Amino acid sequence: MPLLGAHESVAGGLHLAFDRIQEVGGSALQIFTRNQRQWNPKPVTEEEQRLFAAAWEESSNIPVASHASYLVNLASGKPDLVQKSITAFADELQRCEVLNIPLVVMHPGSHGGDGVDTGITRFIENLDLALERADNQVTVLLETTAGQGTGLGSRFEELGAIIEGSRYGNKLGVCMDTCHIFAAGYDIRSPESYQASMAEFDRIVGIERIQFFHLNDSKKGLECKVDRHEHIGQGEIGLEGFRNLLNDPRFANHPMTLETPKGKDLQEDRDNLAALRALLSRGN
Repeated sequence: MPLLGAHESVAGGLHLAFDRIQEVGGSALQIFTRNQRQWNPKPVTEEEQRLFAAAWEESSNIPVASHASYLVNLASGKPDLVQKSITAFADELQRCEVLNIPLVVMHPGSHGGDGVDTGITRFIENLDLALERADNQVTVLLETTAGQGTGLGSRFEELGAIIEGSRYGNKLGVCMDTCHIFAAGYDIRSPESYQASMAEFDRIVGIERIQFFHLNDSKKGLECKVDRHEHIGQGEIGLEGFRNLLNDPRFANHPMTLETPKGKDLQEDRDNLAALRALLSRGN
């Protein structure tokens, strides 16, 4: 059975994310290790590390991934932004090591109008520099993107080029976001289109590179190139698209977290997780 969970807040302390995921009945967790809108957050303290480890153990050691700061853009052509991004991402990798989080999800960044090939070249170079600076075994998951603006990562070929071009391809994987791939033009709504999209990913990148999923419906239509998440089954993908994914035996043990809209009481997470579990076939 896929390990279904959500991205939960760490307000009040990193360890409290485990309380929130337990409240909604999740079995996988994604967090920000620090405020995603700050360049120079404080290091993880020994007390934070202790509380986080204890809460994780109490939560049966469910899969946990971090999501890197939205400020980081390793594909930028602006030297100051690049240097801040390398430092910030290396720091993120080091925080994950301290917390024993094995996976960090990141967007491949934006080329800023300089072209896809130029952006990919810059991203690879700067990603490798950040990995060298951090010098640890945390796996970086490149997130599929919607193709909005000058963002990279909406085509499987772009992800494949990054993995192939990096000197640290053994440390790279993919986080597949359902809203994003749909917005980018990969249809998963019917069994046939789902299999075709996954076959294309396998041919270009390799299905084994997928280590994590974001489960989000899409407010906009196929190939809209607009990143707008919707509740499960209430958008343009619809329930059948998620049924196809959840019952794919290749992903039977993969962590899958929601990034759908939510309020303070977390009821939306409960509702979305219930909608997903209702799609699982017997035996999954």
